[in-house]
Order: sequence, then structure tokens, then C-alpha cells
Amino acid sequence: QVQLVESGGGLVQPGGSLRLSCATSSMIFDIYDMGWYRQAPGKQRELVAVITVGSGTHYADAVKGRFTISRDNAKSTVHLQMNSLKPEDTAVYYCNARNFWGEGTQVTVSS
Repeated sequence: QVQLVESGGGLVQPGGSLRLSCATSSMIFDIYDMGWYRQAPGKQRELVAVITVGSGTHYADAVKGRFTISRDNAKSTVHLQMNSLKPEDTAVYYCNARNFWGEGTQVTVSS
């Protein structure tokens, strides 16, 4: 069974940083693009960032210049470094590979 296991969420003050991680099997990691999505209360799930197998990246306009997605090929893990966090970044963040999803990790930005 395919598993995407997220970690690294939490509570942070505005302007702070968090690093999310998503670990999966090499079978999934080596052949699929990996992405982060988020869903805030009352809103639809939206794309945050994607990294291709070849390490090409794409970001939502709302996070460009603040978030960085990266791949650790040795550990079959994708990271999302989130800097200069804003209250509007508050959401459940989900890891995605093709049609597989993690369970999500809560990120709350509040003073």
C-alpha cells in the first residue's frame, strides 16, 4: 500500500518559518512528480508547489519567493521550506504523488 507520511507542521508566529517533510517509498518517489497542496477551513484544496522527477519546480503565486520545495533522493523525501509565514498560510498541508495523498499536517500561523 502506498504511503505518504507528512511531518513538520505546527504553530508559528507571523514571519516565522516551518519545514514540512513527506516521506514515501522509492517506487513512488522515483517515478512521480511530488507536490504540496493546502486546504484552509471553508476553502477548496489548492496547489502550493510541485517538484518534478527531474527537480523542476512550480509554485503558486501566493507563496513564490517565500516557500521552497526540494527533493532528497537518498531518502525518498520531499521537503517544503516555508519562510515569512503569514496568517493566510494557515491550512492543512497535504503531500501528493499522482493520485496518492498523505493524511495532512496542520500549519497554523498566529500571534
